[in-house]
Amino acid sequence: MTKENLAKNTKEFDRRFDSGEDILDLIDLSTAKIIRRGEKVRLTIEIDESLFNDIDDIRKQTGVDRNDLIQSWLHEKIKEKKPI
Repeated sequence: MTKENLAKNTKEFDRRFDSGEDILDLIDLSTAKIIRRGEKVRLTIEIDESLFNDIDDIRKQTGVDRNDLIQSWLHEKIKEKKPI
């Protein structure tokens, strides 16, 4: 691919992807990672009602499912603490 065909910024990359252009040449596959997640397990926790209500308030503001919201918070915290 010639240099002038490369996306100049993320907006252009997104536009080209959304319009169905072939963007394979724009991606450095040598640094790509495949993340294979394990089987899902159920986790049950008990929390104070006030914390539950705070989580629900955030859920309503963001429009994100409660489970997905908590899962993303846990994922962020683990990435922060776990050495790579």
